[in-house]
Amino acid sequence: MVEQDYIKFLGTAGARFVMIKQLRSSAGIWLSSKGVNVLIDPGPGSLIRALNSRPKLNPEELDAVILTHKHLDHSNDVNLMIEAMTGGGFKHRGSLFAPKDCFGNKGVVFDYAAKLVPRIEYLDKGNFEIKGFRFEVPEKMIHPVLTFGLKFSLGNKTVSLISDTAFFEELKTLYRADVLIINVVFYEKREGIAHLCLGEAKKIISAVKPELAVLTHFGMTMLRAKPHKIEKELTAELGVEVKCAYDGMRLGANLDIIHKDRGQKS
Repeated sequence: MVEQDYIKFLGTAGARFVMIKQLRSSAGIWLSSKGVNVLIDPGPGSLIRALNSRPKLNPEELDAVILTHKHLDHSNDVNLMIEAMTGGGFKHRGSLFAPKDCFGNKGVVFDYAAKLVPRIEYLDKGNFEIKGFRFEVPEKMIHPVLTFGLKFSLGNKTVSLISDTAFFEELKTLYRADVLIINVVFYEKREGIAHLCLGEAKKIISAVKPELAVLTHFGMTMLRAKPHKIEKELTAELGVEVKCAYDGMRLGANLDIIHKDRGQKS
């Protein structure tokens, strides 16, 4: 029996080459809270990963899809997952939360797919609710397109997700939570590219001091540095439990790692 509240990392790929080569899956994050199912950032392969998950995740049971931004590694399967959520378009149900630039001629959400969803809300700074599940957008990220991080609850724990962004000092305070999930693309900083590196993630974790920090959305340099070694080194250095997510990792409300799908990379 699957626990009621959990976060499942369907994919942990970041940056174009890890995505294109599928060295890690780019399928996004599935969140289940008190019976409400939410898919965050359905990139390439999201539907397949959900269906191949152990236990299987049924996209027709989704209550909402959230896009933190429109880049393809976060949004490529959004129209497909909308179709799945709405039973091929025959069930007018579900919600979609996405930044305003995800829609229209330069967006990623097709007009026909948007019409299948009875509720669409533009993601922006503020508070949102889905069938009793509440989440917050603390602030806009620094990224080439409209991008937002999230804060929500998992059981009695608060969870923050820092999506793609350049580092800014307010990240240390805006995203305080029991569980801190950070997209960390680079092992070392690359000037002029609006993604976090490991050193910047360390600054945020040191300031927030969560019960658990989860690093994900890895680029090539993070994979080459061996995430399983990084998590051990950071846990010892920072005095905070740090986990590098892997494809298929499921995190329960009591913050233990519950399950790993067979055949996934760690």
